[in-house]
Amino acid sequence: MKNVVVTGANGFVGSSVVNELLANGASVTAIVHNGHRDRLRDQAGLDIVSCDLEGMRELPGLLAEKPFDTFYHFAWAGSAGSERADTRLQLNNAQWTVDALRAAKDLGCGRFLCAGSIMEHETMAAAYTQGNRPGPGYIYGGGKLIAHVMCMSVAVQLGIELIWPEITNAYGPGERSPRLINTTIQKCIRGEEPQFTAGTQKYDFVYIDDLARAFRLIGEKGKPFHEYLIGSGTARPLRQFLEEMQQAIAPNLTFRFGDVPFTGVDLPLSQFDCTETERDTGFRAEVSFGEGCRRTMEWWKEQE
Repeated sequence: MKNVVVTGANGFVGSSVVNELLANGASVTAIVHNGHRDRLRDQAGLDIVSCDLEGMRELPGLLAEKPFDTFYHFAWAGSAGSERADTRLQLNNAQWTVDALRAAKDLGCGRFLCAGSIMEHETMAAAYTQGNRPGPGYIYGGGKLIAHVMCMSVAVQLGIELIWPEITNAYGPGERSPRLINTTIQKCIRGEEPQFTAGTQKYDFVYIDDLARAFRLIGEKGKPFHEYLIGSGTARPLRQFLEEMQQAIAPNLTFRFGDVPFTGVDLPLSQFDCTETERDTGFRAEVSFGEGCRRTMEWWKEQE
């Protein structure tokens, strides 16, 4: 990869991938929302262009002419919080992803990568389990799944290589959403005892530095029309992850399991298999969950 376009470049994942690409010799055109670039520092090889999701189709007219080769699409509205349940917004996200794919083709890119999610698999399981009553979070998963299916067909028509990395659960310094890792760490900082489900559902996490490296390697070595799961490679019941977190950051606190009902879908461990990712790209996670939680907690303390 020599000249790369990255949308959502000022986000948690996007900015980390931008830095990873620059550190490995690529020139990056970073696409940001409303000119926001607080996560991106000036560095050689980095150009920053403002373009919103609604304007993805017009993106080629905004960029300087370069021999672009790879396009990473991270921009996605409503990836956390109540907007995950906004049906119109999540459907729009799917269309904007297709718009970005078409823009990538117009720019001369040979490869297009989108940030998929393991929620796509959870969404299919939730939708096709008799009698199940999926929660609102699966609307977000449905948007990702629709984008995936549509992009596969459109990419074939356009003659561009589609590669679909899927994130298990990303975490680390700089991520502020009210998701499990962050809310648990904040409770530990306050000295509160966190409450969870029984924690028997299968889970996996990937630290942000490992995640960024995985996206670079998949962009370099991934096979066209393949999906690549990005995780720790050691998926297991959620309770085991949380017990590792407790030992790493709050050994004097009690983590209470079973106080919160579980209403999601429990995927089999086979759905978390990262073997193909490692085989095709050489990626293997390096940061343990306990160490990643410790680093993340230190970052949160600095924000006080």
